[in-house]
Amino acid sequence: MGLLDFAKEIGKKLFTRDEEAAERLMNYIDEDNPGISDLDVKFDQGTVSLSGQAASQEAMEKAVLLAGNVQGVSEVKIDGLKTPPAEKKVEFYIIKKGDTLSAIAKKFYGKAHEYPRIFEANREVIKDANLIYPGQKIRIPLD
Repeated sequence: MGLLDFAKEIGKKLFTRDEEAAERLMNYIDEDNPGISDLDVKFDQGTVSLSGQAASQEAMEKAVLLAGNVQGVSEVKIDGLKTPPAEKKVEFYIIKKGDTLSAIAKKFYGKAHEYPRIFEANREVIKDANLIYPGQKIRIPLD
């Protein structure tokens, strides 16, 4: 599973009908706007297509994670999303049953107390550091 692939049956429930998906997803991403201007969202059979201008690589990644960690979404396409060149090294991680942010921090950084780095990098998709769920995809900043 790559950055743009997601587990369709898990995540935040935003819509019940495909006809309302694009508008609901656009409003959801705009709520925590990670730095996307002129955002446009399209939805077709589980695939979200994002277009607009991303202020940074991080903004693009956060928009993808916001859209992808929603029930009913299996893929996010960014062909229409203009993004500046990558500036930071990031790894993506799919949360497993029993994971905590502390355990994930220990795995990637060697220190459990570094979990706030992961929480801050994913504030748009993780509202509470104690509420993560299996199948959720998050960013792990490596620099």
